[in-house]
Amino acid sequence: MYEKVVRTWDELQHELYEDSWNAELGRFRSRCAFRGLSDAGYRLETTLMRLRGKYTELENHLLRNFKKYAHRNVVSGNSIWHWLAVAQHFGLPTRLLDWTYSPFCALHFATSNLEKYDTDGVVWAVNYVRTHRLLPRDLKLRLEHEGANVFTVEMLSEAVQSLQELDRLCEDPFVLFFEPPSIDDRIVNQYAFFSVMSDPAAILDNWLDRHVTVARKIIIPAALKWEIRDKLDQANITERVFFPGLDGLSKWLKRHYSPRYPSPSDKFEGLAGLWSLHQKVSNE
Repeated sequence: MYEKVVRTWDELQHELYEDSWNAELGRFRSRCAFRGLSDAGYRLETTLMRLRGKYTELENHLLRNFKKYAHRNVVSGNSIWHWLAVAQHFGLPTRLLDWTYSPFCALHFATSNLEKYDTDGVVWAVNYVRTHRLLPRDLKLRLEHEGANVFTVEMLSEAVQSLQELDRLCEDPFVLFFEPPSIDDRIVNQYAFFSVMSDPAAILDNWLDRHVTVARKIIIPAALKWEIRDKLDQANITERVFFPGLDGLSKWLKRHYSPRYPSPSDKFEGLAGLWSLHQKVSNE
């Protein structure tokens, strides 16, 4: 898999928009799904996997009870894909992973956790067109018939009726991307969509390692995070936009007014302390 450590803001922009020129359209239209993580060591694990234990056996129980206790008007349709999208959006552990069409939205999530500013971050870029070329034949034909690059919940509802049916479509695990309904402003503002694997126990980065032309992994050094964060804030790429409401406003203000740690002055104070210690040792 292609992996690149960027060193500057300009180099980062180049990597994010690499291969975005679409000659057929004569436009710059990236065909990548982006996912930002605050720690480059994090796997592409689903929230279902993070339950640990026999999590695959819990999937149906979680979804069945979510459907049972959720408000009747919470979904716009009654398919498994409508319910999965809503459940993931509201925090239920599922086999879905969150992605965005926006590289800047992915950068936000790679740099929004101040407790991870001493750790390298990462933005994953997965080409969903190349990914979908590896789908079972019936699903590929469905996309071709619609002239689409990504599924909608309606398209999936017509093709696959259950997760068990998805699992049986192909012996080897595969991954597809689909767009959720515009449930609320958060999904719209984050330009969000989901990936799902046919095997709930399959970890996506393992699958990507076997299909090296599909994905790029852009490593963001910890030393670059503050510059990225400040420039994103100036561009209004913040929690206030991505999480409309008072909770998003509070998250943005808390982060925005938090002091930089370690601050630039801490660095110079630390160097001064090391120099004093060096002189003391030299004089003894």
